[in-house]
Amino acid sequence: MEPRTSTQRAASSASTPPPSTRSDRPVLVGGPRLGTAFGVEIQVDWSLLVIFALITVNLGAGVFPSWHPEWGMGLSWVMALAAATLFFASVLAHELSHAVVARARGIPVSRITLFLFGGVAQMEDEPKSPKDELLMTIVGPLVSLMIGGVAILVASLLASDTVAALSDRPEAALRAMGPVATLLMWLGPINVLLGLFNLVPGFPLDGGRVARAIIWWITGDLVKATRWATGLGRGFAWILMGIGVLELFGGLFVQGLWLVLIGWFLNNAAQMSYAQLLMRRALEHVPVSRIMFTRVGSLSPEISVESFVREHLLVGDQQAFPVEDGGRLLGLATAEDVRRVPQERWPVTMVGDIMTRAEELATLTPQADAEEAMSLLSRRDVEQLPVVEAGHVVGLVRRRDLVRWLALQGGRELRLVDAAV
Repeated sequence: MEPRTSTQRAASSASTPPPSTRSDRPVLVGGPRLGTAFGVEIQVDWSLLVIFALITVNLGAGVFPSWHPEWGMGLSWVMALAAATLFFASVLAHELSHAVVARARGIPVSRITLFLFGGVAQMEDEPKSPKDELLMTIVGPLVSLMIGGVAILVASLLASDTVAALSDRPEAALRAMGPVATLLMWLGPINVLLGLFNLVPGFPLDGGRVARAIIWWITGDLVKATRWATGLGRGFAWILMGIGVLELFGGLFVQGLWLVLIGWFLNNAAQMSYAQLLMRRALEHVPVSRIMFTRVGSLSPEISVESFVREHLLVGDQQAFPVEDGGRLLGLATAEDVRRVPQERWPVTMVGDIMTRAEELATLTPQADAEEAMSLLSRRDVEQLPVVEAGHVVGLVRRRDLVRWLALQGGRELRLVDAAV
């Protein structure tokens, strides 16, 4: 870490900059959807409320009153709320920059989720080249550094007379700033720290992905580059956790616990990212027809949910059933669909009323790659997909079947995949 000024120390006491990371599948429970920007869905995980509240309380009850004792309680809390909101807008800008460059390089990004430790951009594929990896990775820290620099510059301009008059007394100059300049003077160093933190060469932080791009370019081997970058990432994570434990014993409970949590998250994220790459490579060029479940029973849309449960769901391990009429696929009915119907309504509710209709289903052909199937399962957040040929369902590709197939491939590293799917 770079040495910090008194302003940066006060600012960073509100929150250690959270890591920004990317993933090929959702890793969070999810929360409210904010909308779409640049074709990317923006979602907020419920855990974000925890850190949002911590930042707001820390600033409203501690930092801003200590900087400006003359402020009333109302002004301190309003500015604290504004600062927390702008900080997460900055994290969103960081993540969106990744997504925009990735999409420009032909790598689809379907969703960004803001959560407790920063943000996750859900990429649907790995970069195709070291250049793609480098470009789409480095832009995030650069955006954070730019936001931080602009905020500090504007704050300095707004308070230029005060800063000039009290240049030899920084704390007095800070206290003489107005509300807007104060907010920006907090926001600027936080974004600079966020940018610098993400440049640390620990995978899956942005700096770790830059390191992976360089190793990939030198070796020409993405798997080897990811393994080495993962080692760097896990090493950095353990260093963070070690520092956190020392701070816990030193009485800095909140800061120490925060470092331990970030280190734990980074360690798991590094291992998960490597496992996901291994999974993709193991599933590439494997046709769905080799893995899909073929003993598929089907339903008529006219049977009741009661009959569906008693005669189908309870007599085997198939949990999703194609609904057909004369061999034509109408939809898919699952155990999850049944759970949404009150049990007293089962005898009078038809399967055709609860199924997901065919036009809303994602389907695969028997020739599709198993890797494509896993990616689609993740994007749609479902447990199975129909495999359709000539308009007829010939099988189901299920998440558990993919995991079972991967386990049969053997190898110590592939056993990591169980945690990644």
